[in-house]
Amino acid sequence: MKIGIIGSGNIGGNLGKHWAKAGHEVLFSSRHPETLTNLVNETEGNAKAVSVENAFEAKADVYLLATPFKAIDKLSELYAGEYGNNTIIDATNPYPERDGTMAQDVRDSNRNSSEYTAMKFNTAKTAKAFNTIRAEHLRDRAWRDTDKLAIPFAAQDADSQQKTQQLIEDIGFDAVYVGDLTKTDIMDPDQKLYGKSVNRQELEGMLN
Repeated sequence: MKIGIIGSGNIGGNLGKHWAKAGHEVLFSSRHPETLTNLVNETEGNAKAVSVENAFEAKADVYLLATPFKAIDKLSELYAGEYGNNTIIDATNPYPERDGTMAQDVRDSNRNSSEYTAMKFNTAKTAKAFNTIRAEHLRDRAWRDTDKLAIPFAAQDADSQQKTQQLIEDIGFDAVYVGDLTKTDIMDPDQKLYGKSVNRQELEGMLN
């Protein structure tokens, strides 16, 4: 798959490196792609650095959204014509202390953060994953054959579910489907699955 990484920090950078190693084509993006040279050089496989605009124009199969939550409004507005029918994996979290009132408004509303992202990127198919794992565990505990960490995920339709599950399993994690986007409250900050690094059995037990 061709994967556009929107936000190439700890989560996006580590996932991009893993996916390139797994054989996917990875486009790391930034408003300043020249700052990503070291990240690309550290990556095994097919990866390059591009602007955010070029990443969306590349018509990737999947986009990973790993920016601060407050960037969602502007990104969805600026690139509305470029991501139609693609899958967006939302790895963002609303932190009011960082993201301001829009994050608090979403947390106080009757929709969860992944439903908000799906509403904003309304021509894409949205999935939610990788927002609960600690960055160091994402970096260090991939590529396991045994004692795998489980990654909870949710998805809007069958296609986004299949792609997200594959991308979790391709890099040595177990994928645990929690349901559609209405079920992702459990993955949000301060909730039951947030920050937990556990195996499949333990994670599935938390869902019951």
